[in-house]
Amino acid sequence: MKDRFGRTIRYLRVSVTDRCNLRCRYCMPQGGEPRLPRGEILSFEEIAGAVRTAASLGVDKVRLTGGEPLVRKGVVELVAMLSAVPGLRDLAMTTNGVLLAEHAGALARAGLRRVNVSLDTVDPERFREITGGGDLERVLEGIEAARAAGLNPVKLNCVVESGARGPDAEGVARYARERGLEVRFIPRMDLRKGTFGVVESGGGGDCPRCNRLRLTSDGRVKPCLFSDLGFRVRELGAREAFRRAVEAKPERGRVCRADGMHVLGG
Repeated sequence: MKDRFGRTIRYLRVSVTDRCNLRCRYCMPQGGEPRLPRGEILSFEEIAGAVRTAASLGVDKVRLTGGEPLVRKGVVELVAMLSAVPGLRDLAMTTNGVLLAEHAGALARAGLRRVNVSLDTVDPERFREITGGGDLERVLEGIEAARAAGLNPVKLNCVVESGARGPDAEGVARYARERGLEVRFIPRMDLRKGTFGVVESGGGGDCPRCNRLRLTSDGRVKPCLFSDLGFRVRELGAREAFRRAVEAKPERGRVCRADGMHVLGG
């Protein structure tokens, strides 16, 4: 699939749930957000069907996101379903790592290839502050479990205010160097203001090279993270939803007021 600007679309990010077990201050709105009714959330069969269609159209990379994907019951089963889709060369997951230690082995056996783990600081108190009470030790255990399970490379996602120079970012970089892990420094985004930047050591935020679409947990194919547009697979069918999303993909992201980051998965 090619969009109007000649970009080949090969990457699909799939949000499997809008729910999360952390309350990160840059992601979850103060006071939280109403949860989507269960009937609006795509079933595993619907997600797998949409991914099969995307693969038939040229998508060869899929990343599972949330909310937090590991809070969705049975997500290992979904991984197994997707790993069997012909044409996919890469199946990955972005997770906050809290539940990763207990699931890493099963995820690897089901066909997940690698994980990105959100880690904004290695200071336990700062971690609790940023995540609304999260336990850093559980995340670090999850990272080690992922490495042991063969989910490599393990990459760390570190959200930053001012590049990789702050004390939290430097601490994460040092932790990664000591363990041979990769770090992506992600400029803090504001969907409603249209604020974003190019990810350091990653491909996000680089609009001229963007090759991705997003499938939300309630079945909308979004052409861009910073866009209110979404084409529903239940109404249009997956093939038509993908076609319209590619056709509508903007040259550059603008704003998104229809969704929160916890719904879109970044």
